[in-house]
Amino acid sequence: MTRRALISVSDKTGIEDFARALAERGWELLSTGGTLAALRSAGIPATAVSDVTGFPEILDGRVKTLHPAIHGGILARREEGHLAQLAEHGLGPIDLVCVNLYPFRETVARGAGFEEAIENIDIGGPAMIRAAAKNHAGVLVLVDPADYGLALADEVSQADRRRLAAKAFRHTSDYDAAISAYLEGTAGAGADGAGTDGAEETLPEHLTLNLSRVAEVRYGENPHQPGAIYRLGAERGPVLDARVVAGKPMSFNNYADADAAWALAQELAAQEDQPAGTRAVCVAVKHANPCGVAVADTVQAAWEQARDADTLSVFGGVVAVSRPVDLAAAQSMRGTFLEVLITPEVTPEAVEWFAAKKPDLRVLVADTAAYPGTLDVRPLAGGFAVQRRDARPWDDLCPEVVTTRPPTEQEWLDLRFAWAVVKHARSNAVVLAKDGVTVGLGAGAVSRIWAAERAVQNAGERARGAVLASEAFFPFDDVVHLAAGAGVTAVLQPGGAKRDPEVIAAANDLGLSMVFTGSRHFRH
Repeated sequence: MTRRALISVSDKTGIEDFARALAERGWELLSTGGTLAALRSAGIPATAVSDVTGFPEILDGRVKTLHPAIHGGILARREEGHLAQLAEHGLGPIDLVCVNLYPFRETVARGAGFEEAIENIDIGGPAMIRAAAKNHAGVLVLVDPADYGLALADEVSQADRRRLAAKAFRHTSDYDAAISAYLEGTAGAGADGAGTDGAEETLPEHLTLNLSRVAEVRYGENPHQPGAIYRLGAERGPVLDARVVAGKPMSFNNYADADAAWALAQELAAQEDQPAGTRAVCVAVKHANPCGVAVADTVQAAWEQARDADTLSVFGGVVAVSRPVDLAAAQSMRGTFLEVLITPEVTPEAVEWFAAKKPDLRVLVADTAAYPGTLDVRPLAGGFAVQRRDARPWDDLCPEVVTTRPPTEQEWLDLRFAWAVVKHARSNAVVLAKDGVTVGLGAGAVSRIWAAERAVQNAGERARGAVLASEAFFPFDDVVHLAAGAGVTAVLQPGGAKRDPEVIAAANDLGLSMVFTGSRHFRH
């Protein structure tokens, strides 16, 4: 009996060679739409599915394979009873299903409108894949061009058939998860998928994390922990999709630190009404905490100021810059051991210098496009804690000066700069900054006064004339007294503590300016 294969693919990688090889082995090929046209154009004989079903494609192609002649041929067990029923109705078995689905995720990722997204929800494809996977004992199911060679073997083992079936069900599961996430994300929107004013954003009752591996790493945080890097659905990421133009492969910790550094660098670069908006930004990160941040006229100057903010902590750190790295900037990094440099661009001369002088440094070129806020997912025993990322901009705040003396123009600039930095530091966190440079950071402390003491100690004499930002309110006035004693002149904090009046009174007595943001930035 002639074996029959149904081929209908959106991703046509390798499909002509595969179909030709099947035809040469005596298979009858069935196909639809664009795949049928591609095969015939390549001189490969193929029969239209509509000729098998005796029914034309209808509803703009929405219905073409949903027919007993197709699904009966796929689902029939290769046993006398089922085969007799096929023969009774003039149907034949289908022995191979090669299908991949409409590009829904790709369509959504490029910003297509709601109606176009809906039309890219495949119905017949998943139905055929699931039917073939269910009946994998008798039907080969292929969703990945990497498996085409296996299907050309004289005999395919039941173990391989089961593996292909598992991959097929994962393929449709991931596809459905992407659609579900998209529709939940547009719930409450208008008919065109656009959001409606005043709609309260909530997280769904059921959440599927649709993850696909994009990179292998030697291990996780520690050598005894296996690790890998995954993409969430069709989302893109500046580090996830960065090009490594020099250096060694990225490690698990490199990815985490580079993502943290880039996020802060881009946030500061977007502050258009500050020097950071028109100048270079450099962010140095160690263990996901910023350890040196600066804005300056050039990348070289920004790097040198960020480095000098904490020369001890920057050793072995990860650095992100907001502007292209040229040869002069590259050479200024000669004396410091760094793990990763991430930049929007690097000149060929700089790449060549890095390769020759710092071969272990991983140099990444990231896309500067804006990335939508994604989920922040943290593991718990038996589950996950999930939230939207903290993307509240400064312009969404209503800063309130609560002391007699308001900040000076430069203090305002430094306060906003410090607020961006403290948002990206682990709580409890306190940041001291002056003239667009961090001069002292205290992060990850279990007490706010300890975080402030670490920041002041780190700053030393540079604390004089600096500003201070805290990501949460002051429960006592101890931080105010510490800051004033070190020479700090202005303080930014959310406010909202029971002892706010005492804290404000202390600031007035000590001649400090204090601003409440009304919004906290915890980062645990």
